[in-house]
Amino acid sequence: MVVMNATPGTIDLITLEVIQQFIIASVREMRATMIKTAHSSIIYEGLDFSCALLDADAQLLGQSESSPAHVIPLPSQVRQAREFFSGVLEPGDVILVNDPYTSGTHLNDVAMIVPFHVDNELTAFVATRAHWGDVGGMYPGSISGRATEIFQEGLRIPFVKVYRGGVPVPGILDLIFANVRGREDREGDFHAMLACCHTAQIRLKELIARFGVATVRAGMRMLLDRSEQRMRAAIARIAPGTYYYEDYLDSDNIGTRPVLVCVAVTVAGSELQIDFAGSSPQVRGPVNCSLAVSATGAFVALKALLDPQGHINQGAFRPVTVSAPEGTVTNAQFPAAVGGFSEMRRRIESLVTGALAAAAPMNVAGDHKGASNHTYISSEASGRRRTTIFYEYPAGGTGGFLEHDGADAMRAWDEGDFSSIQPAEIVEHEHALLIESCELRTDSGGGGVHRGGLGLRRVVRLLANEGTFSELSDRNILQPFGVCGGGAGEPNRFVVLRDGIEIEPSDIPGKVSGFPLRRDDAVVMESAGGGGYADPLERLTSLVARDVREGYVSRRHAEECYGVVIRDDATVDEDATAKARARRRAGRTALTVIAAANDEFIDGRRMCSIAASTLQRLGADEGAAIEFVSLRGAPLRAWIKVSNGIADGCVPLGPKGCAILAVAEGQSVEVRLLQGRRAAAKSSA
Repeated sequence: MVVMNATPGTIDLITLEVIQQFIIASVREMRATMIKTAHSSIIYEGLDFSCALLDADAQLLGQSESSPAHVIPLPSQVRQAREFFSGVLEPGDVILVNDPYTSGTHLNDVAMIVPFHVDNELTAFVATRAHWGDVGGMYPGSISGRATEIFQEGLRIPFVKVYRGGVPVPGILDLIFANVRGREDREGDFHAMLACCHTAQIRLKELIARFGVATVRAGMRMLLDRSEQRMRAAIARIAPGTYYYEDYLDSDNIGTRPVLVCVAVTVAGSELQIDFAGSSPQVRGPVNCSLAVSATGAFVALKALLDPQGHINQGAFRPVTVSAPEGTVTNAQFPAAVGGFSEMRRRIESLVTGALAAAAPMNVAGDHKGASNHTYISSEASGRRRTTIFYEYPAGGTGGFLEHDGADAMRAWDEGDFSSIQPAEIVEHEHALLIESCELRTDSGGGGVHRGGLGLRRVVRLLANEGTFSELSDRNILQPFGVCGGGAGEPNRFVVLRDGIEIEPSDIPGKVSGFPLRRDDAVVMESAGGGGYADPLERLTSLVARDVREGYVSRRHAEECYGVVIRDDATVDEDATAKARARRRAGRTALTVIAAANDEFIDGRRMCSIAASTLQRLGADEGAAIEFVSLRGAPLRAWIKVSNGIADGCVPLGPKGCAILAVAEGQSVEVRLLQGRRAAAKSSA
């Protein structure tokens, strides 16, 4: 055994790297333990859990290949847990919590926090967060699109010690498991979480036995400092200033009125401030989130944009501060429903990416599917003689970027190592369901020099006599945006197929709660395609022809989107293509900017005020959604309003609108209609 003692700054780089790799190996072994011991397929197949190690000050040291949405809020939650128990944390204590208002996510994500002591001195924290398939609530699976308050989403667990000094606290776990569906799986997953944390404690003991506690603590500090320096250097390369962007969620759960989310990103030297002021007040729907989740979305976007190769730990986040007014969708307060926190997190990632796109257009990509696509189907499994809950979150396309097309039906850069979908064999073994088909969704990727990746189409048929279907998703109305002139991807879409007829399970697309299913009903899941990168009319015709041959793009879409005419033998008609592209360029609408004193919003929607003659030229109706195309980054979205006081071909833009698009009075900006939810061809039974 080698024992070393050190103070900060005296550890050699080899020892420091050994400590770094030991931390990484430990969280990966935690992950392996969880997969091998969990009871529910949500964890051992869907991989919907995360593992982390933190120091005594609750600073993140390392995470497994896990969801950043699970891990990045943990430091704040661990600090709050320590304060809640007034620092009285003993060896053998185990804390359980799922409270979203104390830096949690949603109620299904249950966190386990275990303090680690050396000679009775707090030295580190071991933590894991796992998605429990059900935590009570009004419908199987707990998450539902039409929840309006936290009480409808399940059992809320505040900071509670379920073990004290290594001994279970009587009654606490019985109370929890009595209020969830599928108790057997929930108990099994709880003990898998315990085993996962126990694995990390063993490895930490080995690390300290090898190097000594002083060296390990010093190494932890140095690793955090090193990551901080990398991130500061990356921020310092951005031009100083304040960058704005705004985006929308589909609905406030009352109707289909979109929900506005705003951001201002201020770069000052090697520090960065992110402010979500101006965002919508918290809504009745389940798309609110805590400030910790908003910070998570911001951190994930920044890490991916500025320092994707560096280690993920608390040091990387030190140069960044995040703020949001209380009572808004980005800092929701009790009793707001938060089941769709991931939908808001993804909007925040899009916001931060959109804001910085003008500063670094070479680094950005088109928007991805933009939602978790929480899909729940309950059914009576005759073989197991109990109701089971199928939970899946189908992946979609990722955005095109400078060097390449987006990926098809893949987990995006912000999601961790989740499964895209569960294997059909597992689903059909565990549930009274049939995976009838699963395929890529033709034409779903946004057009561009590099197109967005395709979403998927998956049909799941009910074999039991009855069941229920719940969905919590976004980007079902407003499409994932393209960047630098790229086109939007197709939106997410979820319907029920009954006797060959498509049924809308909710009057708000993507927001479904306990829709009753009959035998042979099929749930059709269509995930969104990614946004494109740069002008689709500049895409190589050979690439369009290849996409048509391989079924990624239809011949009709090749001409409508890319201006490429494909012959019957799947070759390009170059002469017809040149003419088609010229017509499409000439048919674009550009408006002249009039600098306005203020940006115009009505009911939380940005207005695009134009003359009636301009509206006629666009071929649109008043109230239609449009986007102002930015060749430097993300587009600006708005809704058409006819105004008599505006000259034909002109559009007023306020200070933020001009800043987002980087345009000034007298300059022109292209405007194009958003298609929204296109009518898809109906499938037969």
